[in-house]
Amino acid sequence: MQGKRVERVVIAGGGTAGWIAAAALVKQLGPLISVTLVESEEIGTIGVGESTIPTARSFHELLGIYEDAFMRASQATFKLGISFENWGHDGTRYFHPFGSVGRSVWMGDFQHFWLEARRQGLTNADYGDFSLEQNAALASRFTRDGKPPLAYAYHLDAGGYARFLRSLAEAAGVRRVEGKIRSVPVDAESGEIVALELESGERIEGDLFIDCTGFRALLIGETLGVKFEDWGEWIATDRALAVQTESTGPAVPYTRAIAHGEGWRWKIPLQTRVGNGLVYASDFLSEDEAVARLLGSIDGRPLFDPRPIRYRTGMRTSSWSRNCIALGLASGFVEPLESTSIHLIHVAVTRLIQLFPFAGTTAALADRYNAQSAREWQGVRDFVILHYKQSERADTAFWRRCRDMPIPDSLAERIALFRESAMAYQGGEDLFRVDSWVSVMLGQGLMPRDWHRVAELLKPGELGQALGDLRKGIAATVAATPAHDAFIARYCAAA
Repeated sequence: MQGKRVERVVIAGGGTAGWIAAAALVKQLGPLISVTLVESEEIGTIGVGESTIPTARSFHELLGIYEDAFMRASQATFKLGISFENWGHDGTRYFHPFGSVGRSVWMGDFQHFWLEARRQGLTNADYGDFSLEQNAALASRFTRDGKPPLAYAYHLDAGGYARFLRSLAEAAGVRRVEGKIRSVPVDAESGEIVALELESGERIEGDLFIDCTGFRALLIGETLGVKFEDWGEWIATDRALAVQTESTGPAVPYTRAIAHGEGWRWKIPLQTRVGNGLVYASDFLSEDEAVARLLGSIDGRPLFDPRPIRYRTGMRTSSWSRNCIALGLASGFVEPLESTSIHLIHVAVTRLIQLFPFAGTTAALADRYNAQSAREWQGVRDFVILHYKQSERADTAFWRRCRDMPIPDSLAERIALFRESAMAYQGGEDLFRVDSWVSVMLGQGLMPRDWHRVAELLKPGELGQALGDLRKGIAATVAATPAHDAFIARYCAAA
């Protein structure tokens, strides 16, 4: 389609992905393009993406979203990290905090100082004890005004989030069309999509199409035939159950990820309810057993029956094909262990804006988009696999399968590097920072055999003093920080 000006953008599907795309495109490129979104009220959405990571804040700033208004509309609470429970064995716990842990220097990251201090007997504190976010989370405290500032994300109601974005998008000029898609005509010569034909007979023509049709992938998969790369050999979970419950106490500022015999379950506190779910592998657990396990683990009264979700972990071999870009579940899925689904939509639509094909789609633009997208997806995949592969659990066939499975070379190299030298890194398209890799590797029981000796350059007594001062400073900051529920009540409580 090179040479044909792209002005008409058509989004197939609403939900979180569709309305994120619509709001971002009209906000950033509004005077240059028209945006039409087609969705049907009769078609449900997955709608359980209730946990985010700190990059959501940058995306909201890009769109000019006022945080308190967004939080009220989506019943959001603040999130400082994830509590991983029972991932070593029942009764164990570690925390994956946002933000930096300790203090690093150019020569070596904080884990090298911490490991040397433990060798010398200068501290018995865990790595995460030097994280401000972890200490604030476990004390259920939060503020936006602290010094140093807290790194945070959100727990949110996905349906409320989509409705909030829809209101912004429509106010900015996005046209919404109600209806089911009957067919997707393709140009016989170019192979590109030319329109969406609805059951009502209406025909929505466009120059660029965005597939937000969920797991069905109506445009990218069914119409254009782009294949799906399955990662089930590494991530065995393929089912989830979701249920919301009444709150039984104040919302804590962290997500809980609690391992069980055939997977894990989540607990995500919002302002007026709690999101609960059970992720499991159907080869090892039946749906009836999973329902009983979930209902036996929740605290409050269920607001509806558990909703089953079937999924495959993997990604499309191309997220951009011809004049179609797939977003959200249509482009791929990595199970929700590290809350990356909404981030992957945010970053994909941001990349589309940067590489927007104003003069027509080209192979060069699509190749650049797809290469960056693939590296991001693979990085998230490796980070999630790490939790399963390095678990010390071996009490069930599921966990023994995870322990013994082969893993991607990219992850095997990271594990070997950390095991031998305590080195971790963040590559160009990597989402997770050094502190995140270290937190999870150590939390999963991967203890390095050696580390950088930068700490030995300090004068006698300096290392222990520095670590002691760090912990005192964190404790003082947390003590002066308001309670999480009190902060929400003051600034952004839902009506």
